[in-house]
Amino acid sequence: MTKTRVIAALIMAPLAIAAILLLSTPWLAALAAAVFLIGLWEWFRLAEIDDTLPRTVLLLLNLVLMVLLVWASRASSGFSPALFQLIVLAGVAWWVVALLWLKFFHFASDHQTYARVFKLAAGTLAIVPAWAALCLLHSNNFDGVGLRDIRAHTWLLTALAVVWAADSGAYFAGRAFGKHKLAPRVSPNKTIEGLVGGVIAGILAGIGFGLLAGVETAKLPALIAVTVVTVLFSVEGDLFESLLKRHVGAKDSGNLIPGHGGVLDRIDGVLAALPVFVLGKELLGF
Repeated sequence: MTKTRVIAALIMAPLAIAAILLLSTPWLAALAAAVFLIGLWEWFRLAEIDDTLPRTVLLLLNLVLMVLLVWASRASSGFSPALFQLIVLAGVAWWVVALLWLKFFHFASDHQTYARVFKLAAGTLAIVPAWAALCLLHSNNFDGVGLRDIRAHTWLLTALAVVWAADSGAYFAGRAFGKHKLAPRVSPNKTIEGLVGGVIAGILAGIGFGLLAGVETAKLPALIAVTVVTVLFSVEGDLFESLLKRHVGAKDSGNLIPGHGGVLDRIDGVLAALPVFVLGKELLGF
């Protein structure tokens, strides 16, 4: 399984990096929307929306929300980021509230209608703000950026590299040193040692890619602080998806990616991390 994971990652990572660095923001926003909506389709499965028609309608409603955000953000000078920033704030607020859901594990686990409603709302609050954060990180004004301006896109790559490195660091540190369970009811395989390894790996990735993005040396402590919080929220995103899977007895959200499960299994940490990284970057000004 580890070999399959590595091979799949070696294929996906260069494609993702090339898309981030080479595509203009409108094209990347469209590609990211497609990926996130596939993840949302799998989220609906975990929320026990089994019929294709309701799932399709719900997916289209979320797509319409994304389109409306872009349409409403048009301005005479190009694009105004205000609505996207508000959506990102809503996303961060949601993930703070979601900590309570993780604490009260059995909430909305009884397969009734009201449980589905909460999980459907959670899906939108996870997917749309993460997509908005991705767009803001890639380009604040949505102008098409060419090869000469690749560096302008590196902050998005930095945020994603932090999550990817933390995920890998936690996986290998947990396997090598893991003894103390982090959240046994939600995800029995996660350990405190793995979390520490993930934080360290995330910090190293944040510093390395942050320097590539042009962060000033004086701002490195701020970047490190935001990186630590981003890693912790990425773990929360992973745990929350695990909670959804535990409620329905699923091992993976899907089987689209060999060795990795579904798309949601790969982006769960990203969904929680991106809004937090954007907020921290704006507040601390690096």
